[in-house]
Amino acid sequence: MALQMKFDIPARTALGRGDFYVTHSNAVALGMVDTWPNWPNGKLALVGPHGSGKTHLAHVWCADCGGRLIAARDITDKDIPTLADAPICVEDVEQIAGQQHLEEALFHLHNMVLANCQSLLLTATRPPSAWAIHLPDLASRMAGTTVAKLAAPDDILLSAVLAKLFADRQIVPMADVIPYLVRWMPRSFEAAGQVVAHLDTEALGTPKGVTRALARTALAELEFREETASD
Repeated sequence: MALQMKFDIPARTALGRGDFYVTHSNAVALGMVDTWPNWPNGKLALVGPHGSGKTHLAHVWCADCGGRLIAARDITDKDIPTLADAPICVEDVEQIAGQQHLEEALFHLHNMVLANCQSLLLTATRPPSAWAIHLPDLASRMAGTTVAKLAAPDDILLSAVLAKLFADRQIVPMADVIPYLVRWMPRSFEAAGQVVAHLDTEALGTPKGVTRALARTALAELEFREETASD
């Protein structure tokens, strides 16, 4: 049997609207993001666990409104006038809690964006009340932000994401692989990417490709599998 050759070509994350699968776990949040011209006070906090699609949806929003995206930890005072002249998404806001210079920079950005009648999208894993912001003026402004919640992917969404990730790598798994993975893997897009990448490597040169047995081994090796050995 001829061995396959594998080239180390990095996978490109697709972040367009057409790549954003909509199910009941994210439909409400998507609807709230899409109504950005009518957000109360011009701002919205997009909240959800790691791997729930916040960054993807933020990119969709930026593409729709011509906005920019920046990590909260990268904001500096000198950037604020430039950032505030268009819609802006600030990611991972909770990560700056207790860092005075960053909290002050976000406070000034918040005020200038809204004074310019632009829109402000904020992302985090928890709602604003749990961000532990030390600056009282910033904390009060964050607390007054409308919240859109993204849940962890449901079965339908996780199945679609896995199918897309396999297709991107030109892998056709056995029919029972995706249902098996959906049952036992963590419910996040991050985990889905790790599982598919691992299976891509492990299936190289195997005659049967990606099988349920290989998927079971991959989940164990990634320490994702929580079932008992009797399944």
